[in-house]
Amino acid sequence: MPLSDRQLTKADFEVLSEFRFQMRRFERFSENAAQAEGITPLQYLLLLHIKGFPGRAWALVGELAERLQVQHHAAVALVTRCEALALVERRPSQVDRRQVEVHLLPKGTRLLTRLAALHRAELKSLGGAFQIPTIDYRGM
Repeated sequence: MPLSDRQLTKADFEVLSEFRFQMRRFERFSENAAQAEGITPLQYLLLLHIKGFPGRAWALVGELAERLQVQHHAAVALVTRCEALALVERRPSQVDRRQVEVHLLPKGTRLLTRLAALHRAELKSLGGAFQIPTIDYRGM
């Protein structure tokens, strides 16, 4: 039976609702924390994705657009705003000059470190409340 034909139970909806509630609660915390530091939530995420990019200390604009789930031109505009705040800088790729690397500057690193510590503490305070929902898909 296709997933769309399976009847979801009340418990399934409760699990999904609780997950979305906890996810939104954390997002709201994150938004407020970023704004308290004088940046937007997307600017915080940009810094986080640069620092957290697997295997390197920088990221390409296109990679940041993917991680942020925004169009390439929106990522470019966001990088420009962060550059104006002296949080990041663009550098031409040494491998492919058509590509642009985005690097954190010391001010961006300090800001990100403060915010990441707050986020880690908030996640710990949530305990087991923020869990990926499990729905029984057997018999579908």
